[in-house]
Amino acid sequence: MEELLRILEKNARLPIEDIAAMLDKTPTEVAAMMDEAATQGYIRGYEALIDWEAAGVNLVEAVIELHVSPRKSRGFDEIASTIASFDEVDSVLLMSGSYDLQVVIKGRSFQEIALFVAKRLSPLDDVLSTATSFVLRAYKRGGKLYQSEEADERECTVL
Repeated sequence: MEELLRILEKNARLPIEDIAAMLDKTPTEVAAMMDEAATQGYIRGYEALIDWEAAGVNLVEAVIELHVSPRKSRGFDEIASTIASFDEVDSVLLMSGSYDLQVVIKGRSFQEIALFVAKRLSPLDDVLSTATSFVLRAYKRGGKLYQSEEADERECTVL
């Protein structure tokens, strides 16, 4: 199962026949494995990794570090679930280190993200503080490079 999941993680668009050949199984067996992985919750979805900048779409992304006050009965789970329920939120991660939760959000403008933080995130009772950093450029995501090799047009003089 782990080998199948690694293959799908790298390229979920591979034809099932190719995956079957890689795993030395029949396409029917691989389809059953994929169904089982989805049923068990190992596969949470299939999505394309889009370079929005290259596509000419205005999209702003921010990483927000949160210090929160965990609840005695549920720890960080309750506040993390509340934050994850917001449509603007792309991901919520419990972290070790200098802050508790990392929240990644996407919006159409810096102002839209700032308003989300100020009006929806910061006022939550369990949120003690926030620190927002805006993503200026993506170089690599999901194991894929985002920047193509640019030709170096500088001239070199050898003496």
